[in-house]
Amino acid sequence: MKKSIITSAILAAAGVLTLGLTANAATTTTATFAVTANVQANCTIAAAPLAFGNYTGAVNNATSTITATCTNTTPYNVGLNAGTATGATVTNRSMVNGVNLLNYKITKDAGYATNWGNTIGTDTVTGTGSGAVQTLNVYGQIPAAQFVTPGAYSDTITATLTY
Repeated sequence: MKKSIITSAILAAAGVLTLGLTANAATTTTATFAVTANVQANCTIAAAPLAFGNYTGAVNNATSTITATCTNTTPYNVGLNAGTATGATVTNRSMVNGVNLLNYKITKDAGYATNWGNTIGTDTVTGTGSGAVQTLNVYGQIPAAQFVTPGAYSDTITATLTY
């Protein structure tokens, strides 16, 4: 009987130890942290050449494109300067061949009625970025009856995107 009491006491003690281990299971704790970013407005611009080809004295029309890519909801303006010809303005542009000038205009519309200049709020093209490339059409026209010296005429226009 002594052996049975001792065995029972050992088994009881082992049970208490087992229960104690179960009662002392691992404890967990958590922490949180902030994740932040600052998205800044950003835009890029690219332009394709405006090539009129051969001018024979008749009205000569040509088109080109400017692409603007701005972050979503970013408002922008695209302006075109007067070019590089001496005395040219945004309403009276000229291509040059030496001292010879060939007049032309750049407009915002296919009817060649609305001049495209570089004064924000007056004659620029406006838009709002979407994050994707947006294409703006450029319309150029050389008026008829310009009797100029034959040769290659050129000008360089700077397109400026303001946002």
